Amino acid sequence: MKVEVKVWELMTKAGIRRQKELAVKANLSEGLISKLVAGDMKGIKFSTLVSLCEALDCEPGDLIKIDSKAS
Repeated sequence: MKVEVKVWELMTKAGIRRQKELAVKANLSEGLISKLVAGDMKGIKFSTLVSLCEALDCEPGDLIKIDSKAS
């Protein structure tokens, strides 16, 4: 099972072109945003998820996709 965080897709949809812009808007570090975009995360805090959803005007289900076919 693979979990994908669709940050880049939602950034584009929200008109946010740079990771730094999302970091400021969500009050998160640029390093964290970079790791999320690259898919280098093993987990995510609920507070981070809430900040991202507020900044991207989305719901958690819009942000996280689970691919049960991937290993």
